[in-house]
Amino acid sequence: MDATTTDDGRTVYVAREEGERGSKGPFFVVYTGDAGEDRYGYFCGNCEQIDNAMDPMGRIECNVCGNIRKPTEWDAAHE
Repeated sequence: MDATTTDDGRTVYVAREEGERGSKGPFFVVYTGDAGEDRYGYFCGNCEQIDNAMDPMGRIECNVCGNIRKPTEWDAAHE
């Protein structure tokens, strides 16, 4: 796993083998420990930033470049 630092100075680890497809590039899972025990969030493979958000349906959007992963759960009532 690749180490990177968050804006608040915390070291986190990007698991590039654990990717999710995005509209502009993959989102990689980020862990707080190098052994992959505690999940931290996602790393945008397009702009290489951790600044992203996930909604309750599993949609991820990068706040920097606008890369988006479609929701994992979808219901027409949510439109």
